[in-house]
Order: sequence, then C-alpha cells, then structure tokens
Amino acid sequence: MNVENSSELSRRIGDLKREKNAVILAHYYTTPEVQAVADFLGDSLALSVRAQSVDADIILFAGVHFMAETAKVLCPEKKVLIPCPEAGCSLAESCDAGEFAAFKAKYPGHTVVSYVNTTVGVKALTDICCTSSNALKVVESIPADQPVIFAPDRNLGSYIQKLTGRRNMVLWDGACHVHEEFSLEKLLTLKREHPAAKVVVHPECRAYIVEVADYVGSTAGILEYCGRSDAQEFIVVTEAGILAEMKRRYPEKEFIPAPPDDETCGCNDCKYMKMVTLENICACLENESPEIVLDDEVRRAAERSILNMINVK
Repeated sequence: MNVENSSELSRRIGDLKREKNAVILAHYYTTPEVQAVADFLGDSLALSVRAQSVDADIILFAGVHFMAETAKVLCPEKKVLIPCPEAGCSLAESCDAGEFAAFKAKYPGHTVVSYVNTTVGVKALTDICCTSSNALKVVESIPADQPVIFAPDRNLGSYIQKLTGRRNMVLWDGACHVHEEFSLEKLLTLKREHPAAKVVVHPECRAYIVEVADYVGSTAGILEYCGRSDAQEFIVVTEAGILAEMKRRYPEKEFIPAPPDDETCGCNDCKYMKMVTLENICACLENESPEIVLDDEVRRAAERSILNMINVK
C-alpha cells in the first residue's frame, strides 16, 4: 500500500469512528499502520480490561478472532466487529472445545486454567482464564494441593510449572506457531555478535529458548523491561509486530528480532495478525460487519472465567 492510500484510509477510518462512536482496540502484533489508527494498543490482558470499560457503541477489534470474542463476552450490549474473521490463532485452534471437554472429563476435581488465547467454547469450560502477564499469579491463587489443568500452551504451562514447582498440573499439548519456531543456534549467534544485548523472551517459546533469556514476560512486560533496563540493545524473541511499539517508545535503543529456524517462512510474524489491514478495518466500520455473535449461555460461562481472572489481585 502506498503512503497516499494509507493516509486516505486512515483519515476515513477516523471519520467513521467519530460518526459511529466506535473505538479500535489493536494488539501489538498487528502492523504499524493498523496500530497507528487504534484508540487503544495493548496485549491480551490490557485489551480485555479495556473492552470492559470503554465508552463506545461499537468496538472494532484489530486482532485475531478469539480476542474479538473475548471483547463480546465482556461487552454483550455493545456491537463488536472483527475486520477479518478468518484471522484465527494457531494456539487457539490447537484446542478444540469438544476435544477439550473430553480431556477435562478425564481429570475430575481439577481446576481448569486456560490461557485467554482460546475460543469462547474453551473459556466456557474453564474455571479461570489467564494471560502471559498474569499466568503465574493466577496459578498461585489456587491452593497448592488443588490439581490443575492448564491449557492450551504447553510451553507457557511448563514455564509456570517450573516457577511454582507444582507437580499436580496437567498440560494440554498446544502451541503457538510463531513462538515454537525460534532457532536456538541463531539466537546464540546473535548473542555472540551483540554481547551487550539483553535477550527478552515470551514464555510461549520452547524451554531451551527461555533458558537463555535475560527477561521472560508478556508483550507488555517486555516493553516495560526494555524501558527500565540500562541496556541499549535487545534481542527480541517474540512476534515481530512488537518492534514498532518498541521503536516508538525507545527510539534511542536498538531492537534486534530473533530469527526463526526457517527464515524463508517468516515465522516470527503471525500470519493471522497480518491479515488485519486498513482496508478491511475501513470496510468493517462502513458496513458494521462482520459482527461477533455468541450463544448467550456459552457467553455467560466464558464471562465467569474471564472475570475470575480479572479479579485475581
């Protein structure tokens, strides 16, 4: 897209937001031009909370499908739009609600903790949701002798299990296609080339990647760490969309994206997040469609698990 078309679309989106009393929530992994038209930019937890309190008739979620579902769960009275309903999530898709219900039935008496990166159907089967920001706090809020099912990310679950020392956690075997693909060999090469750089890693990465990190945390946590650290260089081991916000906040610092194992596949970009564009945002606001519509019984069950997460102090 050329700059002129991008500017015109951005202006049109701004007009439509004012005309329709709409706000745009965007995730850090969307493209820089999408982030630029957002009213609120954040990670899953921040956007979940923001969706609950935002003053608007229409919420357009510039992100993947489960995020827009979460906004609708928390804001049933508002119209929630998703500009590209085909923008799914490999992690959410790795945990089918029907299969998860059968898995859950094998472990009666377990408290179910599910990552927010799940479908509304899985959230409805969950006792308490979590994000990468608060997964440790959520699991620690559950009595140590209470067995837990953790879904769907095996890497985040293993990381939390290691931090807590809990032996009574059962992990669902799911993963994110982006965070699974980082190369340890190439990361170690980058460390040798940039010896002063701090390595910041998302906990959805494999354990052998997490082990070489200077900091492990959510997208929001990584951003905050880069701001408070004295380091001037950072090797960033998460989805590359976060680099735009890093450069905006800390222009004096250098951010080096860690490469995937197969650099021809572009695997440190989430292909789903990149499906959200200014064109489909504009069309979505003009048509007020596609809209997220949920079964109310499922929505209420999912809402309970999300509110249980938000209420963890």
